[in-house]
Amino acid sequence: MSLTCVSGIEERRWDAFVRGHPGGHLLQSAAWGRLKSAFGWEALRLAVLEGEEIRAAAQVLFRRFPGFSLAYVPRGPVVDWEDEEALEVLLEGLGRAGRSRRALFLKIEPNRPEETGFSERLRRWGFLPGRPVQPRSTLVVDLEGPEEEILARMKPKTRYNIRLAGRRGVQVRPAHGPEEVALFYDLLQETARRDAFGIHTRPYYQTAYHLLCEEGKGRLLFAEREGEVLAALMVAAWGREAIYLYGASRSRGQEHMPSYLLQWEAMRWARSQGCTRYDLWGIPDSVLEGDERERRREKNVRDGMWGVYRFKQGFGGRPLRTAGAYDRPGRPFLYRLYRRLLGERGF
Repeated sequence: MSLTCVSGIEERRWDAFVRGHPGGHLLQSAAWGRLKSAFGWEALRLAVLEGEEIRAAAQVLFRRFPGFSLAYVPRGPVVDWEDEEALEVLLEGLGRAGRSRRALFLKIEPNRPEETGFSERLRRWGFLPGRPVQPRSTLVVDLEGPEEEILARMKPKTRYNIRLAGRRGVQVRPAHGPEEVALFYDLLQETARRDAFGIHTRPYYQTAYHLLCEEGKGRLLFAEREGEVLAALMVAAWGREAIYLYGASRSRGQEHMPSYLLQWEAMRWARSQGCTRYDLWGIPDSVLEGDERERRREKNVRDGMWGVYRFKQGFGGRPLRTAGAYDRPGRPFLYRLYRRLLGERGF
């Protein structure tokens, strides 16, 4: 039976395929496409069908600029990379969609571990190594087994801090409703000023709360003590995986270790949703490149992402490095010019 590439697959059917596929990811879900569509992107879902069965899929996001666009498949496409027949049909469909929107190139970020030879295989399909948009390296905590076993796999200091937060009266609760996104955003702004990183607008987090938390795919959690909120995070559950998406904290009150208890309660919630792993979402790439002791001598681990890494490392997750990002130029000359002049700022 011949394969066809189509759009317009019903959301529930789409999500069922993505959720059940080994290469599926939250960023390929219909909800994520709707979130990005509300903030400057066009989401197009393409599926390769064999009869009525989906064999491969890709949610591609287009960002339009005067005269051209950028095409991006976050944590996708969702395909068996050994199924070259389905992959060819899918890439042809993505190519047609890109040409109709004057895309300079197609960027993909496959949801698979780094593997020797994968880059060479993608070169045969016209892809070149590109700059990642999503974190390439992360830590994944194993949520299987009793809670005591999960805690035992953590570093002693992290276990101590989780229990210390409880002894000092820190409590974790879910958001009471969408109106508390404003409180979360205040924390995000304080954290962004302190740690010098960028954040989205408040409407972005309000939409994320609606599409994820109110639809049962996520949770917004607050850690508070004596009536004051000290930290917060948003976590999403997708299939067997939970993902720590956004986090924030106040400068004061951190001696009570609210962020440690907050992460632990997020993991407990993820277990209640049937998740078996928890993605802490982003550590410095250099952690997985060479000898860490040498890197620690060269860089203060309190700086920037290294401080975040030290915190996340305590939860006992295994390091994971994904395959990275690859670009397939649609207009080679303009692609080279774009990379030289603009880099990846369009994303």
